[in-house]
Amino acid sequence: MTTAAIYDIHGNLPALEAVLAELHRLPVESLVVGGDVVPGPMPRETLTTLFELDIPVHFIRGNGETAVLAEGAGIDSGVPDQFREVIRWTADRIYAEFEQLLVEWPMTRRLQLKGIGEVLFCHATPRSENEIFTKSTPENVLLPVFDRLGVDVVVCGHTHMQFDRLIGTTRIINAGSVGMPFGQPGAYWLTLSDTLELRHTRYDLAEAAERILATAYPQADHFVRNHVVQCPTEPEMLAAFAKAELR
Repeated sequence: MTTAAIYDIHGNLPALEAVLAELHRLPVESLVVGGDVVPGPMPRETLTTLFELDIPVHFIRGNGETAVLAEGAGIDSGVPDQFREVIRWTADRIYAEFEQLLVEWPMTRRLQLKGIGEVLFCHATPRSENEIFTKSTPENVLLPVFDRLGVDVVVCGHTHMQFDRLIGTTRIINAGSVGMPFGQPGAYWLTLSDTLELRHTRYDLAEAAERILATAYPQADHFVRNHVVQCPTEPEMLAAFAKAELR
């Protein structure tokens, strides 16, 4: 049995469609969606696509959903000022229709996968959807977070960069980002069967840009320039995250 894990789609429907097309060519029998489906340029269409899949789907809530739910409920989301516009825009488009479904998404899921063992899926860390760590975060900082969970593997996302590392005796894998990657353009995700394989799916970036620019998303041009046709480099983002990572 193969399980796929896709994280951080951020309303990039063309990227999601490319991953799903590849996923359907594989013997994937279940899917974990690891949070931050939204916000992004096509939030309603992206959610609808996921809800209409014909395989079992396990959802996890990310910090993006948490912020959108707060905004929709009239509560301060606490996000930085530069993100408030997109959080508000997303909430206006999905809150009434999808609020009850998003509220029910848990922060973590545990699955027993044949050939791998017990796997814990979370958005950022098992204790928070907002905490930041990367492949460069010192192991001694992460041991208290990951080493006593009683699982074989933890799969996470949030920082939009793939990695595979060992913390104590626990294997930690970041699935990367489908819709807002850091590094080379494309969609990043993970399959879990007898082995765990980090994947990178290429798709038509020019066509995706055209579709995104045709939306009413308030930062469509910025999204296209920085997350579709071109992306921040991994070294740039590792340096940026170093200022906010766990210590």
